[in-house]
Amino acid sequence: MRIERLDVVLRARSAWETMELGSALVRRHAGAIWKPWLLFTVPLFALLNLGAWAIDQLWLASLALWWLKPVLDRIALFVIARGVFGDVPRVRDTLRAQWGWGWGTLFGYLTWRRLSPARSVFMPLELLEGASAEQQRQRRRSLGGAVYGHALLLASVCWHFEAMLCLACIAAILMFVPVELLPETLRAAWALIGEENPVWADIGLNAFGWLAMTLIEPFFVGAGFGLYLNRRTELEAWDVEMALRRLRERLVGTAPLLLAVLLLGAPGAALRAQTAAPGADDNAVAAAPHARPEPVALDDVFDTVPAADARFDRAADRAYADPLLSGKRSIGYWKKRDRNDDDEKKPDPAKTDLRFGKGVLASVAAVFAFVGEWGMWLLAGMLVLVLLLTARHWLPWMRGSLRQRAAVETPVAHAPVLSAAPLPDDVATIARRLWREGRQRGALALLYRASVATVCERAHLVLPPGATEAQCLRASKRLPEEADRSLFARMVRTWQYAAYAGRLPDDAAFAGLLDELQQQYRWRA
Repeated sequence: MRIERLDVVLRARSAWETMELGSALVRRHAGAIWKPWLLFTVPLFALLNLGAWAIDQLWLASLALWWLKPVLDRIALFVIARGVFGDVPRVRDTLRAQWGWGWGTLFGYLTWRRLSPARSVFMPLELLEGASAEQQRQRRRSLGGAVYGHALLLASVCWHFEAMLCLACIAAILMFVPVELLPETLRAAWALIGEENPVWADIGLNAFGWLAMTLIEPFFVGAGFGLYLNRRTELEAWDVEMALRRLRERLVGTAPLLLAVLLLGAPGAALRAQTAAPGADDNAVAAAPHARPEPVALDDVFDTVPAADARFDRAADRAYADPLLSGKRSIGYWKKRDRNDDDEKKPDPAKTDLRFGKGVLASVAAVFAFVGEWGMWLLAGMLVLVLLLTARHWLPWMRGSLRQRAAVETPVAHAPVLSAAPLPDDVATIARRLWREGRQRGALALLYRASVATVCERAHLVLPPGATEAQCLRASKRLPEEADRSLFARMVRTWQYAAYAGRLPDDAAFAGLLDELQQQYRWRA
């Protein structure tokens, strides 16, 4: 890895600062990340929903898309890993790389390691370094040990952000519902829970989940890559290496000046050497020109020959075996002996040897522990077997309990108020009698039916069978007089409080409402 090409400043950072660094990298390369993400995930989303719709299980599409997150994380990781070196890939290159890059390591992330919270830290290690399986295990211990807790918090925060975005999308739909229709809409939405949802509702929920994942998942990958980059900087001292390289560049810049100084001082040094030894041996001087040293290869001097693969592997194994790179180490130290402890450890010949009794008790305890442990496992297995054998008796009951309970409660909570039965001639008298007999809900239902009939008569319209309160309110807007409209709205509000909230008016309020209805709508006295 050519760390001199890194586009970020290498220095010691805290885990939270490195996660912010990864998020900044995602924001810097937002276009290069989200364009291939959309081009890759939109067809995948459509195919998954089409397949789930074919088998009438649309919830499987959302589950499959969530389970395939490690496959999609490669898009953001591919862009960030190259963008941090100043080489931002094109959209075409990113999409082409997804067909063959990193599939060998994805099997674990799609099976037993799918729920690992440290996936964002370990995926760069396995996809970018390309080490062997044993080296990857050692690297995971050395890299992930110090940041595993931060990776867990990162995964939890991103999951909560996705959940909040899904709820926000659902709440945004309710913002476009008129205020007078909001209670009825909420009741209808609540009634859908536990029943079979329409296809458009399931697809909409899946789309909300995909949208939340599209917004949050690249930041999850970027923050994990920041943790990975910071751990490598700490373990391999990249910041120190970069400082030494900058120092070398400064020294190389001053090398010509030092060479010129040495060349200027060389003649003076040679002259002093000649004057210091005037009586040197002439034979030695004469023999000097004929003594030629053996030439030495530059590769032997500077050791520029690349190391063999076996030597390199052994050096890498020694580096991985360094205790400074592992999360465990053994420390030996001297401890002062206490003579009192030594005296206590010495056997007393006067006392009876209790080792035989202790051994018997230990054996009995081991037998009881063995029987208890395997007895619990046997009991659990028998319980599971009984549940499986009796599943045909209790499983249909559990599946149908919710629907049966809803079917029993439905006629009570949503009894048809606008029935086809004719209204009595004297509505006010019958309503007062029902109220005195304790049948308050029947009295209010009669007043509501009579009010709806009056509205239909005065507005010259016909409501469909089973019309809701909202439809009746919209129909009342055609009444020419404001007093009729406001009185009918008051009647509907009183009926809704009694029917759905169980809030009945008192006797005085009921009598006043009945008198006003009788006077305004000219009912028979």
